[in-house]
Amino acid sequence: MADTKQAEGTERARNTRSERKAARLAKQITAFARSHGGSAEGQIAYLGQRGVRIVLVGANGEWGDLVAESHDIATAAVERAGITLHEEFDGEFAARVRTGPYEWSRMAGSQLGGPSND
Repeated sequence: MADTKQAEGTERARNTRSERKAARLAKQITAFARSHGGSAEGQIAYLGQRGVRIVLVGANGEWGDLVAESHDIATAAVERAGITLHEEFDGEFAARVRTGPYEWSRMAGSQLGGPSND
């Protein structure tokens, strides 16, 4: 009986931590949307052991990302923030991304005198 109560307490604590993490991410997503044209859309991508990446694209084309330790936490955060979630980062969604000189120099690397990837 004691083991059952301990397991329930551990599970409840884990759920509370996950809810807090989702709430924190939702605040960051909402702040991103507010500062980039008033709205944002996103896509969740698996990163491996590290967790998942939430890629955000603001209404103005600016983009950013956040990392969550699980898909469930990322999904909860996106739902709380109320943004549109895309299954894949392709087509019309990807075309909304506006890249600047920094991204172009990183993509081209040393060919254009950009920073090295070392």
